[in-house]
Amino acid sequence: MEIIIRLFGLILSYLALLLNRILEYVISRQQPDFPPIRHPLLLRPVLELVTALRRGQLTSQQLVEVYIERVREVNPSLNAVVEDRFEEALLEAKHADRLIAEASLDYDRVALFTRYPLLGIPFTVKESCGVKGLSYAVGSVIRKGMKAPRDGEVVELVRAAGAIPLLVSATPEFCMSFETNTVANGRCRNPYDLTRSSGGSSGGEGALNGAGASLFGIGSDIAGSIRLPAMFCGVFGHKPTGGLTSIRGHFPSSLIDENLTTYLQLGPITRFARDLPLLLEIMAGDNKHKLKMNEPVPLNELKIYYSYGYPGLNGLTHPYVADDIKLAMVRALTCLGKAGIKSKQLDLSFLDNIFELVIVALIDLKGLPSIITQQADRPPNMKLVVLEMFNSIIGHSLFTKEALFLELMQRLNGMISTNKMQQYRDEVARIRAYLTELLGDRGVLFLPTFHSTALNFHTSLFNITGIDSLLLFNVLGFPATHIPMGLSLRGMPVGFQVIAAPYQDKLCLQIAAEMEAAFLGWTPPVLHQIAVPDTPVLNF
Repeated sequence: MEIIIRLFGLILSYLALLLNRILEYVISRQQPDFPPIRHPLLLRPVLELVTALRRGQLTSQQLVEVYIERVREVNPSLNAVVEDRFEEALLEAKHADRLIAEASLDYDRVALFTRYPLLGIPFTVKESCGVKGLSYAVGSVIRKGMKAPRDGEVVELVRAAGAIPLLVSATPEFCMSFETNTVANGRCRNPYDLTRSSGGSSGGEGALNGAGASLFGIGSDIAGSIRLPAMFCGVFGHKPTGGLTSIRGHFPSSLIDENLTTYLQLGPITRFARDLPLLLEIMAGDNKHKLKMNEPVPLNELKIYYSYGYPGLNGLTHPYVADDIKLAMVRALTCLGKAGIKSKQLDLSFLDNIFELVIVALIDLKGLPSIITQQADRPPNMKLVVLEMFNSIIGHSLFTKEALFLELMQRLNGMISTNKMQQYRDEVARIRAYLTELLGDRGVLFLPTFHSTALNFHTSLFNITGIDSLLLFNVLGFPATHIPMGLSLRGMPVGFQVIAAPYQDKLCLQIAAEMEAAFLGWTPPVLHQIAVPDTPVLNF
């Protein structure tokens, strides 16, 4: 345990607690000003829509038009879209409809949808994941105007399954923040409170899905970047097992660091837990056989471990977990207990050095480009980084302070002695082995995704000590799913993450599906108003 780091963590944690409480009372909640969902298609999951398309009960053009309209309704409030391709998407939808129409026999339709399991289904993509011809600036002023030369590999797999990308969504600068707020694009706002952040780095995807403007999105996660926006915006988000999905075509990336493919993973964000298995299998590509989705585990055979936080000194240097979040976990455990599933509280003393472990893991990453020089082999001098950090704080820099802070920490070696770094690397290996054995092929771990509901803008650095419970499972390479559990007393989404051993992603998704069935999953930020023919508008 590093005294300087822990002192720093202690100060930040209590500053964050104080700041969050003050801002909660000073800044009034701004209710969403976009209209409610009025079209029933926006409330149907992928699995139902694919069936409707196959049976000819719906056209892809109708579905794509409905989602385009919804994006146009919500984006002026959210600022989540970087660039769209609506015209091209409508042409691709018409092509999908022609393919379906030409397959006139039931046998031909089944064959068509076996080959293209997402035929005619619209989706959205985090800008950093790459859609050919669309913006590839990734929140950087210097990269403004850059276009992706090709689809990222995961995007390519989803398109090859017949799905239709609508747009690329907002990210922090170089994905180096858990607050999507850049000089290049401005603030991406939370659909439940427009004064608050949608999280990051998949903040645009979180916001669009939370507002019901995306059927599903592709995000990326290196330090909770799928799970945290999912938490803040009230939807499901899955970080796959390390190495399961390809990171080719993602920016930023590294050509020389072998650990990055474990830490960084692309995965789905969606309002519908029941869609996650299909989406994950498609995104996994040639690795989908490792998931063994066709070998379900009986619910009563699952073993649940859980914890609400860290004991002892480690707990003092971490932020206090909000009571609404703890209560969400209690509700889930009680529900599963009634189904005969036993749970056991896990002592997290073996994670006493979690700060140091995740810092060393990040510092060890090589070959990532600097936000200042835009190159991996030309790091800026320390004086320039400090100067830009100061300029950013006073609003006179092209770069964001969060990204500069991470660059500064890397230059300072994370304030950890080089002599001690191997000790922490070895400890990561021991923890990975211990948790792999503990969880096995039937065990899952419930933990808070984050200590707080959605944060106010410009507070992410104060709350950075709460991110290690997300980042740890990137470092370990374990799959993790955020599960929404309704709203807090102040009307903000709450939930928790469920973690499993490597390649046991299906256990996380099984728990997500059970929780969706029991607690309804996504709660809309504005009550629906679905118009039914010959009846008044229904509110529910």
